[in-house]
Amino acid sequence: MKTGMEKTLRVPQKPRLFYGWVIVSTAVLSMMLIYGIRHSFSVFFTSILKEFHWSRGSTAFMFSLNILVYGFLAPLAGSLGDRWKPKRIMPLGILILGLATASCALATKLWHFYLLFGFLMPFGTAVSGWPLLAPALANWFVTRRGLVMGLGQMGGGLSFAYTMFTEFIISHLGWRAAFFVLAAILTVFLIPLYILFFQYRPEDKGVKPYGAPETLSPHESKPPPQPTTEPGPDSLTLGKAMGNPKLWLLIVSMFLYWGMGTYLVLAHQVKFAEDAGFSGILAASVFALFGIFMVAGQLSGGISDWIGRETTVTIANLLAIGALISLVSVTDTSRPWLLYLYAISFGWGAGLFISTIFAGAADLFHGRHFGAISGLVLTGMGIGGAIGPWLGGYIYDISGSYTRAFFLCMACFAVSAVSFWMAAPRKAARLRGLR
Repeated sequence: MKTGMEKTLRVPQKPRLFYGWVIVSTAVLSMMLIYGIRHSFSVFFTSILKEFHWSRGSTAFMFSLNILVYGFLAPLAGSLGDRWKPKRIMPLGILILGLATASCALATKLWHFYLLFGFLMPFGTAVSGWPLLAPALANWFVTRRGLVMGLGQMGGGLSFAYTMFTEFIISHLGWRAAFFVLAAILTVFLIPLYILFFQYRPEDKGVKPYGAPETLSPHESKPPPQPTTEPGPDSLTLGKAMGNPKLWLLIVSMFLYWGMGTYLVLAHQVKFAEDAGFSGILAASVFALFGIFMVAGQLSGGISDWIGRETTVTIANLLAIGALISLVSVTDTSRPWLLYLYAISFGWGAGLFISTIFAGAADLFHGRHFGAISGLVLTGMGIGGAIGPWLGGYIYDISGSYTRAFFLCMACFAVSAVSFWMAAPRKAARLRGLR
């Protein structure tokens, strides 16, 4: 028989699995399925061109619109998390994205794609994807946020590998059926997942964030109050940040690397490989390899903590430039290894860059308004992404080659690195002391 003392000392056992890891898993699957639709554009591109015979520039503009609209909506969508209930908003975003995707299967005019792929899709993406998933991960984890954000972004890298599945469906059922299949998978998996399992804040489940102070022993009355903000960075308002040239240098760096450089290449890489004589399946497999090594780059982004943000971004840009040198060297099917070298180098560099630029932004501007500030950096990607894919197609239309477009991308990568060095996250500690 247990004594009263034993009963008093008994404490409830913690659940074996912290629920925050369910949120992380939800983010990975969601990122893959949501962004896999956008990133499948390059494999739809060939089929749409073949059927309608539109110019490459005007056809690629639907992809540009998608990125531009998403870039402007992302900061607004992120702010909804503090005002409305994301658990209700996000399934609606999935429904909108799914309907827009399925409707693309019925499109017969170019403006149909502009409306569906260019405007409705990014709206659904913004209110169901990373702009709300990222704050949710931050809410659930006080510690290990770097690891958790990297894991969450891993789904974005896998979304590029998901295009291999899309190419398989297109080759067997056609591009119109593929849009229906992607829409069905998205809605069948993610709407129930969000409704049944997603929680924006740990308080909604009655638990504390990972790494938060534990409940005190029975001899203490209540846990000490925890500060909700950091004392130093909170003095930096959004207005002050927007008046700081370092923020605009980060925006320019993102505009050039991901917006102009990366998205121009991603929109046209499959068609480039097919023009060189490679099969659609092989071209899509290169795209998938890019996604896999982007995940590797994201997971290795922590090296910036040791070697510095600027050095890591320089490595990322050198990898991207080297990748494009390999790509422009492809003229026929005699050296397929150049395509794989391109995919490995480009993917790794892209993963390193995307994780490091936000770490650098946090070094400089972390505080109560960091969500809006990081959203502005993402807007830089959106504006560049509106220009890059269209410009790549336009350059091809007037020259008959992607070579000039890819050399332009190399220049964008070089200037992106310079812009990041001028932003100087390495001087963040001294700048904070001056505030």
